Amino acid sequence: MPRTATTRASKTKARSTRRAAPNAISLLTEDHANVSKMFKQFERMKEKLDDSEKAELVQKICMELSLHAQVEEEIFYPAAREAIDDQDLLDEAEVEHATAKELIAQLQTMEPGDELYDAKVTVLGEYVEHHVKEEEKQMFPKVRKAKLDLEHLAEQIQERKQQAMQ
Repeated sequence: MPRTATTRASKTKARSTRRAAPNAISLLTEDHANVSKMFKQFERMKEKLDDSEKAELVQKICMELSLHAQVEEEIFYPAAREAIDDQDLLDEAEVEHATAKELIAQLQTMEPGDELYDAKVTVLGEYVEHHVKEEEKQMFPKVRKAKLDLEHLAEQIQERKQQAMQ
């Protein structure tokens, strides 16, 4: 049977789909980008949003960060600890998570308009930006070199996120 353009296109698409399967680092980096976008939206719009819109955006930021931290701590960090020789980097990441979670907990008990509400969101954003930079510039390259099964970790992360959201 002769090869047709359609057959070649289907095979090319199948190959590119296989290559595009998510890996743990791409999933975590996507989370970072999404949260960064929300923080930028908050900073751009904090004076224009009414209290309910502001509360909704901050709640979404807090939920995304909490879920992201959970899958990193339960799945990604333990795998990274076994794969790379930089325990200090992972220890710092976990301490940074604990501090971010403390700010998240404070924000979840507050309302827009409360004293320091906007400042806490801003500081959380700056803190997360610092944390993300360290992960993406230092930790992720080391994990890539370690040749972890990042696709399998991605499956575990996606599955855990689905469980946590239910």
